[in-house]
Amino acid sequence: MMDFSSVAVGISSIVAIILFIYAGAHIAVALGIISFVGVLFLKGNLDVALNLLSLAMADSVSDETFATVPLFVMMGLVVSRCGLGRDVYEFGNDVFRGLRGGLGIATVAANAIFAAVTGSSIASASVFSKVAIPEMIRYQYGRRFAVGIVAGSSVLGMIIPPSVMLIIYAVVTEQSVGAMFLAGVLPGILLAVAFCASIMIMAIVAPKFVGGVVSTQARSSLSQLGRDAFTKLGPVALLVGVVLGGIYGGILTPVESGAAGTVAAAILGAIKGRLNTKAIWGALVDTGHITANILFLIIAASIYSRMLGIAGLPTMFGEWLNAIQMSYAGFMALYVLLLLMLGTIIDTASIILIVVPLFLPALEPFGINLIWFGIITVVGAEIGLLTPPFGISCFVIKATIDDPNITLNDVFMGALPFAAVMLGVLVLLIVFPQISLALL
Repeated sequence: MMDFSSVAVGISSIVAIILFIYAGAHIAVALGIISFVGVLFLKGNLDVALNLLSLAMADSVSDETFATVPLFVMMGLVVSRCGLGRDVYEFGNDVFRGLRGGLGIATVAANAIFAAVTGSSIASASVFSKVAIPEMIRYQYGRRFAVGIVAGSSVLGMIIPPSVMLIIYAVVTEQSVGAMFLAGVLPGILLAVAFCASIMIMAIVAPKFVGGVVSTQARSSLSQLGRDAFTKLGPVALLVGVVLGGIYGGILTPVESGAAGTVAAAILGAIKGRLNTKAIWGALVDTGHITANILFLIIAASIYSRMLGIAGLPTMFGEWLNAIQMSYAGFMALYVLLLLMLGTIIDTASIILIVVPLFLPALEPFGINLIWFGIITVVGAEIGLLTPPFGISCFVIKATIDDPNITLNDVFMGALPFAAVMLGVLVLLIVFPQISLALL
């Protein structure tokens, strides 16, 4: 028989965690403290609570999958410092600038390529805020459109592999990192294509919003484009080949591919003369900070998941869904609505760590594939990066451009059409699961 007092503790803990995060507390601190207190309430024994904490720490740190995090983070930081994002954008600008909305399309294309070697939407937002927005404003594009397209396309870094969010989901659900990466390829491409299509449509139906003048500067010759493709896209293609080709070809494990990608990025940076001792040290320090942050998140999530299990909340939730005979469509609608609501106040990693452990036991009656469910989770949560009040990508862009003529409201309003596009793509991924699973 279900102990409703235990369930009440579980429900109260979820509400408390969300309130703590909304009040400004770090997600790992909120998860850890409240989960610890929850176990203390449930068991009434300090030793049990302390043992749960130590076991969660040991299990999280010993998981080999976690080793992929610092390696891919390091690779992304090295790539960012090598200026490869600027190179990719300059090439895209040369190819698309003759089209109406062409600089927006170039930004999406560059972000998609850049995402394949960084795995970070924040890195993409920072880089392209500096290189794409000034260029678009110079060609008289609308300010809201310029910041919106950078914000929208930056989320590609969270779905196109190697994505840190996909790694976190894999750790939480004990799925293959390689399988998650493979599942993210087609949805990422679909989202990039949808962004480009939306830009072309907006240029026709909302020309004042898009703005811009078609560049009269002649495109480079085919021979020059070929040379630029080799020098500017070649290094990125090499890194993608090393990282993803190594994994999918069965040559390297995800951990080994992360290490190989980091070394390859450092060599490329040295060859280009853009990577000095100071840049390497900065990348190492930032890698330590980011990795430590993610490790604390995973440890706290492990404590939280075990606390929920002790409280019996996931079991109760599954039984409730079964009792009301909720359909598959109803279940997915409820899940997506929850993702969208939480996305307005907390970040993607927090959503994965809070929501996924609760919903996992409820998936079995529906026969839901956990790999596909991970893609839905990440895409749904990523919409929150573009929506107020949290919208971390929008805040990063505002802070990076430091332009008093562009307000935070301008960034959010500019990102709104692209958030709508993401929602449309999310619906497609739900209706057609094979889009995510076709390459597996």
